[in-house]
Amino acid sequence: MVDFTPILRYYARRRDRARSAVPPAAAQAMSLARLVGAAQRTAFGRAHGFRRIRGVEDFQAAVPLRRYEDLWSEWWEPEFPQLRDVTWPGKIPYFAVSSGTSTGRTKYLPLSRSLVAANRRAGLELLSNHVLNRPQSRILGGRLFMLGGSTRLQRLGRGVKGGDLSGILAAETPSWSGLLTYPTKRLLQIEDWEEKIAALVADLPRRDIRMIGGTPSWLLLLFDALARAHPQAGWGAKGLFPNLEMVVHGGVNFAPYRHRFAEWLDGTGAETREVYPASEGFIAIADAGPDDGLRLILDDRLFFEFVPLGELDGETPTRHWIGNVETGVNYAVILSSSAGFWAYVLGDTVEFVCLDPPRVKITGRISYSLSAFGEHLVDAELEAAIAAAAREIGADVTDFSVGPLFPDGDESRGRHRFVVEFAAAQPDDAVARFATALDAALCAENEDYEVHRRADFGMAAPEVRAVPPGRYAAWMKAKGKLGGQHKVPRVVGDAADLDGLLDD
Repeated sequence: MVDFTPILRYYARRRDRARSAVPPAAAQAMSLARLVGAAQRTAFGRAHGFRRIRGVEDFQAAVPLRRYEDLWSEWWEPEFPQLRDVTWPGKIPYFAVSSGTSTGRTKYLPLSRSLVAANRRAGLELLSNHVLNRPQSRILGGRLFMLGGSTRLQRLGRGVKGGDLSGILAAETPSWSGLLTYPTKRLLQIEDWEEKIAALVADLPRRDIRMIGGTPSWLLLLFDALARAHPQAGWGAKGLFPNLEMVVHGGVNFAPYRHRFAEWLDGTGAETREVYPASEGFIAIADAGPDDGLRLILDDRLFFEFVPLGELDGETPTRHWIGNVETGVNYAVILSSSAGFWAYVLGDTVEFVCLDPPRVKITGRISYSLSAFGEHLVDAELEAAIAAAAREIGADVTDFSVGPLFPDGDESRGRHRFVVEFAAAQPDDAVARFATALDAALCAENEDYEVHRRADFGMAAPEVRAVPPGRYAAWMKAKGKLGGQHKVPRVVGDAADLDGLLDD
């Protein structure tokens, strides 16, 4: 196979020089000008006076913050699925179909060809960062493997299709990319997740894989299946993919998975690299060390705003942008992109760790919190506590969910029920120690939780229910959400919603 890495390395050096030549604020100002200019004649652009917008302040004065429900009901739903010149010029050919992990409501997110192209360039950015950091890389001497959804898309209307974002992007990949990418077209079209995993397990060891990417929990399922099918290689990449250089992950907090991935990569020299993709736009890519944050993509028709989380639901939230953000503040991400999202509340929260270049760490989700009893736990605290408790008993957590158990006639205090799947079955005493460590870690993470738990007065100790390995995959399958970009719901409104996980 021809090694295209030298061409990539040449491109990466040019890209790095061009990116460094434009200050971050200037890059964002130009991105906003291009977006507004392109959409002037759309229905949205006319309604918001895009012709009169000359800069960031004009834009913020003319375009209010909106959530998905606002854009859907006011702009997209009346014309769905035939959106032409509504919020973005031309016809929208695709909708990324997404069901939120907190609400479960199906969302249809417009995906323009411009945004498809931007996603492709973001993939090139990822590879460019890699070769800049590893001068001896030969990553394009083999195959790049992304574990994603099926490319079989649903027909929503004439000339309009919908499906997983990963499936849409794979379907739109140029034919020549088959020289570098994997899976094959036949494997990409498999819709049944278990059938796809079985086919990959049979075929993958014959391939020279240099990069693997996907959601951590689904990648671990693949790794386990590979180990069962090829015991001679052991549980690890070394025996299967000796030339592997990089594992790309994103979409969920990596902390609970870090230890198992380190074990799987032991002896390979491969690195893990985080990305921040969203159906609405590719936000950021790690370009340095694993603890150095993710570098925002500022010069490719994405315009970012940042609202301090505590102000988001206020009457006049402060809308910052790259020109005036600060480090150490928990911001809600606001996005405008080349698919017709305008001042869109993305749903994620970030904190800047560096301003030049702008790098962020993902701190959580706006809607991902647990406060049934006034404890005000946010996702970052829950994830950190789970990871700390797992370390305490020397175990690895594959997945977890939590919901409140409300007081009943026999118990006047509420509590949390955690349903936890460990990578290997744990004895009852280890689960009990995990529960104790989890409680202590939550107290250390969150003052409100600690006050409620003080002397067992306001809230009872959390209940931890361990389920066998593979239970979450079976549960998600039963819900029709196995694999692809589907994510396990971390927080549910009532612990009874988790009963299906506990059925033997």
